[in-house]
Amino acid sequence: MSKHRLARAGLAAAVVAAGLLVAPGVAAADPTNLPTSQYTLSANYNQFDTINSALVSRLGVASVSTVMANANHDRTGLPSSFSVPGLETGFRFDSGDNSSCTNYPQGITTSRDAVGPGGHYDGHQLVVVSWYTRDECGGSQERSRITIVDWDADYPNKYRKVLLVEPTGTATTPNFKDIPIHAGGVSWYGHYLYVADTGRGMRVFDMRKILKTNTGGTADQIGRQPNGEYYAHNYAYVLPQVGTITSNTTSGTRLNWSTISLDRVSRSIVMTEYTCASGCTSYPNRAPRAIRFPFAAGSTTFAASTTATQALRLPWYKLNGLASHNGRWWFYSSGAKQLYYWTPSAGSTTYGFVSLGESISYWEDSTNPDLLWTLQEGVGNRNVFAVRQASYDG
Repeated sequence: MSKHRLARAGLAAAVVAAGLLVAPGVAAADPTNLPTSQYTLSANYNQFDTINSALVSRLGVASVSTVMANANHDRTGLPSSFSVPGLETGFRFDSGDNSSCTNYPQGITTSRDAVGPGGHYDGHQLVVVSWYTRDECGGSQERSRITIVDWDADYPNKYRKVLLVEPTGTATTPNFKDIPIHAGGVSWYGHYLYVADTGRGMRVFDMRKILKTNTGGTADQIGRQPNGEYYAHNYAYVLPQVGTITSNTTSGTRLNWSTISLDRVSRSIVMTEYTCASGCTSYPNRAPRAIRFPFAAGSTTFAASTTATQALRLPWYKLNGLASHNGRWWFYSSGAKQLYYWTPSAGSTTYGFVSLGESISYWEDSTNPDLLWTLQEGVGNRNVFAVRQASYDG
């Protein structure tokens, strides 16, 4: 057991001993099957090859290991007041990120997703969180980023922010711009990072192509400047998009890509929708769906065209997170503050859970209990934490 887990094991035991474990209840309904043929993906991993090659030539690439060697933010421990059944470990961002009213964490994935139970990518065991940025407190979304967090006893408790950008311009004058999406979910598989793009599908990034930029200029400057320098809101690193996964449906209602998660066992990405039973103006008022899309055989990428292998209509609403592993599903409702566990054979079980929660990532472990990583987005209360999946498996 790592030092990170040991730090929380005592607290987790105390939670159970104190009788804080929420007794599961049986959900009122279960998911029902939908026709899988109605849901397809179109993948293009080479959309920006020409411009990205030019950007790499001008700016140079920083490996993940180099980025982490230059990590410049300190993560801190979970507050002693934080408790949740099955708690195993976790952290908080520094005070600036924890209290920001313009930046909001959303998706979560780890290097266990990327490479499996060994968990080390480029020599580091990592937790990656996606964020969106508003132009002011309560304002419009203007860009998105990821935070790469070292999660290994061999390295300092540090993290680094990397701006997500879309390549623009030409081969002779390559450029990039901000990506103003919600970034509600993120999954890392092999070298590729998939970020949910709500009304479209997913944007694809290659973790081998992190670009180095000039940290000078002003906070509002982005991309190539008249003097030939490349700025990125004072970020030292940007991750350019390499491709797009476009979602298609013949069901009459396009999918709302609120969050995603990787299922390494079935080698697929699952997604679900944030919807309301009624009364919402910014979100669909209908039953949400959860769809499974498989990767191409023997690959960490999708085929040019992919048909879903599982499609579900769900009985729960305001879903911000989901995970699937070995035929089992977890769905998190921020509105109900509940985590739903479901299998087709056993049905569903409901657990009380945290408020203002977001995405879920399944953490495989060959020697210790498997975990569910998740996080809270609330200003001043951004706990990133892992619970034992066995505490939420019916």
